[in-house]
Amino acid sequence: MTETSTDVRSAEERSPAPQVTADFDRAAQRYDLMVALNPGYHRHLRSAARALVDLLSPRSRRGDPLRLLDLGCGSGASTRALLVAMQERAPAHLVDVVAVDASAGMLAQAGEKEWPANVRFVRGLAEELPQHRADWGLADPLDGVFAAYLFRNLQAAGEQSAGRDDVLRAVRDLLRPGGVLVTQEYSVSGSRAARLVWTAICRLIVMPLSRLTRTDVELYDYLWHSVLRFDSVEEFTDRLWRAGFVDVEVRTVPGWQHGILHTFRAKAP
Repeated sequence: MTETSTDVRSAEERSPAPQVTADFDRAAQRYDLMVALNPGYHRHLRSAARALVDLLSPRSRRGDPLRLLDLGCGSGASTRALLVAMQERAPAHLVDVVAVDASAGMLAQAGEKEWPANVRFVRGLAEELPQHRADWGLADPLDGVFAAYLFRNLQAAGEQSAGRDDVLRAVRDLLRPGGVLVTQEYSVSGSRAARLVWTAICRLIVMPLSRLTRTDVELYDYLWHSVLRFDSVEEFTDRLWRAGFVDVEVRTVPGWQHGILHTFRAKAP
């Protein structure tokens, strides 16, 4: 018997971009269909999840589970990728996963899928991680944090609420010494060619498909522009170093997304 727990107590309307959360809510029912039309989407998620799992250290005490966070889990695709990557690493009962997202609609889609009992979904804003980590079951140090397509949705610099640097520091504080962060993100700011390819794909393929599938077009217009505005690879790498991470690595993917989609991996000192 599988079970999924969704906790809505910590979700608040203080996001720096509440419209983005609303867009995800509206697009949630057809979101999985849209990502399925991207032939590399799930493969790249699994590859990024393996990059995290490969650096996890086995727990010293027998029976003490690895503790993982999927931050910005959406409808659960990244959570599933993390579980698949963990299958060869540890028995299911030795892994504990908390998956957090701000969108009630996306979490509702995740809740319609079957999950093992060691996976728990929580509604909350990444920006509120320091205040609510205990409420979300994250009081004890974590072995790893997975964050796919999250950080470009956060402010570049904190103003009235936390920005990218603040959330990265909060994630570092969650990790035990030697714990691993892996984040996957589109980044094209450092390459004119990558920006042109990204724009062409969004305007000629992604947005027409969103209309054909009757998905919220505004979300994919936001996707296009948010990637153009996001940090370059060098800028985001610098953020990781400034946040106190070490052993920072970055790699891109093959195919048309080469130089566009990147996996960043870093460790807590």
